Amino acid sequence: MKARAFSYFHARTIEEALDAHARSGDEARFIAGGQSLVPALALRLQAPRLLIDISPIEDLRGVERQGEWLRIGALTRHCEMLTNPLIAEHAPLLRAAAPFVAHPAIRNRGTLGGSVALADPSSEFPAVVLALDAEIEIAGPGGRRRVRADDFFIDLFETALAPGELLVAVHVPLFRSNQRIAFDELARRRGDYALVGCGILASVENELIEDISIAFFSVGNVPTRARTAESVLAGSRLDTARIAAAQAALDADLAPDDSDDVPAAMRLHLARVVLGRLLGRIGDAA
Repeated sequence: MKARAFSYFHARTIEEALDAHARSGDEARFIAGGQSLVPALALRLQAPRLLIDISPIEDLRGVERQGEWLRIGALTRHCEMLTNPLIAEHAPLLRAAAPFVAHPAIRNRGTLGGSVALADPSSEFPAVVLALDAEIEIAGPGGRRRVRADDFFIDLFETALAPGELLVAVHVPLFRSNQRIAFDELARRRGDYALVGCGILASVENELIEDISIAFFSVGNVPTRARTAESVLAGSRLDTARIAAAQAALDADLAPDDSDDVPAAMRLHLARVVLGRLLGRIGDAA
């Protein structure tokens, strides 16, 4: 199939992009890297009358430290997660996840803002943003606001972005010296969508878990925090028994759907396997 005919607007500022969208309403879509939108256009899953190209907007670029936060512009490409020194220092979980995202050609074009805004429940970066307790900066007709990742992902491909709003940046709390990270996923082939994946950020004091954030993807309609498992681990040492208890607690945290290729029970089993591996790494590092 081919995309329906559409008009194209090259926005130079956030205000120009928002104004163009306001004039077209539901008939407009923002585009940057286009790694998700272009296939959807070709399949006519989306058929806007106007594409608003936001890739020239400088205000959407750049990675900088702002106080106790790292601000990552929405147009930061996946490949930059691997090379930017500020991300490596202050948001290493994003760097750990980046090699698992699709293939180099996609990482060279896809953007962090596009991935988070799309909110594909099988994607790595939405789950990592959730694990990091990041905040999403949004611009719209009414001004700018920041939304916690916990409140941003609502349902399947549904977020807190209102029609006509634009994701501007992701703000990540700075990584601390007592924190540890771990990330992994299981997929049939490298670059395929994961059968299950997980990112962990843990604070460790005297070999005890002071605080821990565990976020899974490919286990439901949205990236999912494993809060029961987190509560099992808080204040404890990561020994074999405690890790097993956290794995068992996933029964209360995750409710994957059955699919033709992966039964729910298998996906839950794989989630336990991944969690055990990652907690083992956190324990070794601690």
